[in-house]
Amino acid sequence: MKGNLVENRIIIWDIQDSKRLFCSGYYGKPIGIPKPKPDQIDVPLVLDLIEGLYLLETGIIDVHLAHKTISASAMRDVCKAKYNNFDKKYLVYKTFRDLGYVVTPGIKFGCDFAVYKSGPGIDHAPYLVHIYGTRDAITTTSLVLAGRLATTVRKQFILAIPRGKSVDFMALDWWKA
Repeated sequence: MKGNLVENRIIIWDIQDSKRLFCSGYYGKPIGIPKPKPDQIDVPLVLDLIEGLYLLETGIIDVHLAHKTISASAMRDVCKAKYNNFDKKYLVYKTFRDLGYVVTPGIKFGCDFAVYKSGPGIDHAPYLVHIYGTRDAITTTSLVLAGRLATTVRKQFILAIPRGKSVDFMALDWWKA
């Protein structure tokens, strides 16, 4: 499958490839379809850079810029220029994807990722993930805010702490006494 790098997104223009890619793991967002169902994909697919790099590294897509193929190394450099703490975010994304989860941006929840067991439209994301560095301070205020958010949207809040090539996870469950 061929994707074209356009600013900070990768576009899969071929409609059949778009459908196949979306249906194979809920990658990307079909242009103009806010809550897509697999049988509705009849438009190009827009991938964010993290998804694109993952799909490039796993050999599922090729990425092109101005009719030239971009290597995974060059794509990683593009990602680093666009994302703060890219290496940490990518490691967490890759860890969840490799475990079979569907990972989407968590911006609407104020976190890094929303993680699904099956996929958007099939189930609700049971997990919200926020990434912390090993030296980042985690304040009680940030924990309370995370807890309130997770309780309100009925999700488990996960702190992801990348360490070298692995990730430590701490899940926070909220309950009423």
